[in-house]
Amino acid sequence: RQDAPGAAEGLALASDPGGALNFLAMVENLQGDSGRGYYLEMLIGTPPQALNILVDTGSSNFAVAGVPDPDVTSYFNPELSSTYRSQGVEVTVKYSQGSWTGVLGTDVITMPKGLDGSYTINIATILESENFFLPGVKWHGILGLAYDALAKPSSSVETFFDSLVRQAEIPNIFSLQMCGAGLPVSGSGTNGGSLVLGGVEPSLYTGDIWYTPIKEEWYYQVEILKLEVGGQNLELDCREYNADKAIVDSGTTLLRLPEKVFSAVVQAIARTSLIQEFSSGFWTGSQLACWDRTEKPWSLFPKLSIYLRDENSSRSFRISILPQLYIQPILVIGDNLQCYRFGISSSTNALVIGATVMEGFYVIFDRAQRRVGFAVSPCAEADGAPVSEIEGPFTTADVASNCVSSVSFHEPALWIASYALMSLCGVILLVLTVLLLVPPRCQHRYTDNDVVNDESSLVRHRWK
Repeated sequence: RQDAPGAAEGLALASDPGGALNFLAMVENLQGDSGRGYYLEMLIGTPPQALNILVDTGSSNFAVAGVPDPDVTSYFNPELSSTYRSQGVEVTVKYSQGSWTGVLGTDVITMPKGLDGSYTINIATILESENFFLPGVKWHGILGLAYDALAKPSSSVETFFDSLVRQAEIPNIFSLQMCGAGLPVSGSGTNGGSLVLGGVEPSLYTGDIWYTPIKEEWYYQVEILKLEVGGQNLELDCREYNADKAIVDSGTTLLRLPEKVFSAVVQAIARTSLIQEFSSGFWTGSQLACWDRTEKPWSLFPKLSIYLRDENSSRSFRISILPQLYIQPILVIGDNLQCYRFGISSSTNALVIGATVMEGFYVIFDRAQRRVGFAVSPCAEADGAPVSEIEGPFTTADVASNCVSSVSFHEPALWIASYALMSLCGVILLVLTVLLLVPPRCQHRYTDNDVVNDESSLVRHRWK
């Protein structure tokens, strides 16, 4: 647990009028909502072209629309920038839903509400995409803030934030606040938010910051010890919560749970809620639930708590979200009905702490000390009452010393597997060449491990 050191550092840097770090200038530099993502305005090239860029802690490439697209209102034209330099390298990033292909280059960027100065950054200009830009979104590119292990086509591509740390000489830490609690996930307006580059801004949180170690530097992978619904432990093996990884990802809309965990959570919520009959389509995301606009259904549902291992491994702390964060208003029907969606979904390959949970907290990505911090966000309120909580410390005597499976698809493992497959491919080619005297080509197909984000990432609406 830490409060004073982080707060003091943030306050000192925020009051430094001459440096690149002015945290107060970065407060409310984001717009958006959990349904369509939170984005930052950025000026790219010379003369500058203004674009809105989606903030995504679950991928590592900085990419912008490079040609007109029916679903984007603006795009970056490299030919109009005197400082753009193409690297001539094609890059493809494939997500569980959606993909894009572009060309790597470099150009200068400035951030009207970010760091002072301009910086030379690797930029992928997107030339082709499929289900990446979505109708109604107000962003024109993506800012991947995860580690270089996820960068495409290889980890040798310096990430946006690594470039800032090197060129601006800022601390290797950023923090994120998204202010959409209790508000429509795709409303007509936009909510606020803050991306603080280089440190922690004290005005964006209350109470203490609680830190959990980063288990692996690719995604922001953390260790989850247990879940509670309405104060009742789900009593699952803690490895189920981390199958095959647990990550913090601002580019994922929902709280996503491994299938076994999701089933247990739904059963527990249905059991403890005050609603006896509930359509299964609501839980799976295919149906909305509607109440009279004068009613607030949140009192019908329980609190959800996630326990994370503390930096002191014998302790844990819990972050809790009230129903105002996971029973999410979507749309109004007629004059009287307000309809809601379930902000939790199942996942085949990860537990993802997405916007559903992150909107309750100020989240600190402390890369320098390899940890992720959580503090209560003052904007996480509905009807004047807080909708998130942090409590601790608790003992970890009742859980395993390591809840992260030893079998995990990390990036180095992908390299080893790739080399093994290439060797096998070479042997097969040699045999076929001898037998058929025709040298066939070995084609690469996308596997699950090429995917750099989760299914609801890129603010996919998973409801009808």
